[in-house]
Amino acid sequence: MAARCVDVRERDVEAFEAALAPVIDKAHRLATAMLHDPAAAEDAVQEASIKAWRKLDHLHEGAELGPWFLGIVANECRTTLRSRWRRSVGPLGSDDAVAPGRTGDVERSRDMLDALAALRHKDRLVIALHYWLDMPVEEVAAVVGASPAATKARLYRAVERLRARLGEGRP
Repeated sequence: MAARCVDVRERDVEAFEAALAPVIDKAHRLATAMLHDPAAAEDAVQEASIKAWRKLDHLHEGAELGPWFLGIVANECRTTLRSRWRRSVGPLGSDDAVAPGRTGDVERSRDMLDALAALRHKDRLVIALHYWLDMPVEEVAAVVGASPAATKARLYRAVERLRARLGEGRP
């Protein structure tokens, strides 16, 4: 992998594409969970890919490409959500945008999406990374740029806020 990272940093397009390929699916699932709109998620991942290529010199020596790229995707999602067009269309996009891999009652799913959309970006991000992408806390911490302990605390508070919005008490 070290040779591949060197090639990526040397602006080798093929090495960059090969290194990014394993994380693209995760990035799309993250963007879909954050934006609740598969088309917007695809656009966000594509924009993030372009930004990652342009900012390869910001990738620290020895750093993993995956968490760095997912951080760029998360920032692109935040930018998308803040944009004027996105606010005029609405925060959730299409009605059929249900979190990947989840099934159940449509009304319950809609309540969950509404509650997630009402959370702050950082809270939505840790929930999406940990629960939708099944990433361990250590990897979530690398993406959000925090310590694992701080990430656990943010995840706990985010889940509590989500429960409060859903009207659920602690089990």
